[in-house]
Amino acid sequence: MTLGVIVSLFGLGTALVLLFTLAIYAMPFFVGLTVGMWAFETGAGVIGAALVGLVAGVVALFAAQLLFASVRSLALRAVIALLFAAPAAVAGYHAVLGISALLVPSEVWRHVFAAIGGLAVGVSAAVQLAAFAGAGAQPRQVTAGRPDAEFAEGAGPDQPRLPSPSAARLPAPSSGSRG
Repeated sequence: MTLGVIVSLFGLGTALVLLFTLAIYAMPFFVGLTVGMWAFETGAGVIGAALVGLVAGVVALFAAQLLFASVRSLALRAVIALLFAAPAAVAGYHAVLGISALLVPSEVWRHVFAAIGGLAVGVSAAVQLAAFAGAGAQPRQVTAGRPDAEFAEGAGPDQPRLPSPSAARLPAPSSGSRG
């Protein structure tokens, strides 16, 4: 009996980790599924509909990530993040509701836990989108000192910096002996 409880808890934990990890793919999955069903209903066949749906999902994922990374307006970024977070939150709500049916006897508390889980999964998807989109961006190096020293001696932003001619220099060591 104890082994069964341990294995069940391990399986539950694994399912939750997968839920949080795969939350970012809920919106592209829904897009791919919708486009695939449309393609099937218009006569593309099973294989054609699956391919069209797969391509649509991948395009939706990369287009949203590219758009999120390139847009500088916080309002538009929030809308894009919400487009990713909403389907993930719905999927998370229903997943936690189903899991909580095994462990929680009260219907009200199941919905409370499901709402909290859905919110957590939605936030996780938005954070993953921001991390995915920001993975290619390089943080700008900050140099201490004079503001014009950043481009001293014609160095570009990714090249090593040479000191400017007006930089303070240490005196050369003397060759005489001290006595």
